[in-house]
Amino acid sequence: MELLEGIETRRSCRGFKTTPIKKELIEQVLKAAGRSPSYTNTQPWEVAVVSGKKRDELSEILSAKSISGEVPNADLPLPKTWPPALDGRAREHGARRFKALGIDRANEQQRREMQLQNLKFYGAPCALFLFMEKGLPLWSIYDMGLFTENLCLAARTYGLETCLQASLVNFSQTVKAFLGLPETKTLVIGISMGYPDWGAPLNAYQSTRMKIEEFTKWYE
Repeated sequence: MELLEGIETRRSCRGFKTTPIKKELIEQVLKAAGRSPSYTNTQPWEVAVVSGKKRDELSEILSAKSISGEVPNADLPLPKTWPPALDGRAREHGARRFKALGIDRANEQQRREMQLQNLKFYGAPCALFLFMEKGLPLWSIYDMGLFTENLCLAARTYGLETCLQASLVNFSQTVKAFLGLPETKTLVIGISMGYPDWGAPLNAYQSTRMKIEEFTKWYE
């Protein structure tokens, strides 16, 4: 896939085939992502690849915690408020998504079922968890973003799709304990990855984007 096409057609996939991904293929994706730029070449990213039985076990654990009503405790606090313009886009996105999926916003059961699909990795056979050391400067978060985007684009080259999921980091201590990682690590993001099932109902929705004149000023 040509690079520009990959960028312009990238989307969050929320329905995957159960087809396993060969380890060698995942290695190629990670090798490409590892070429990402970083502040003074610090390369702060660390990746945990979870598949097979471990994937199923972790999904069950995270789902149980969500169902029990346990309060999320992410390493990176989720935003509670947005400036008006950003808040408007977020609300519109949520409303359009629910409508496309036939979900009544007031129906708690429907919303709960959709939420649990996150913790089942939308059926993807592989989940990646991205970490960095705690205490690193904000520049390292920027670097993690660069790595994450390149990972998603590299995956597309091999016919794979991804979904970035904040829901996968809600119980960060549980994930780290499951993986045998110390609390000195910050869990930044979780990513479901696999071969897409474009016929899945959750893939019926696609988010919109601002026009360039909405986010660009020219100085000549």
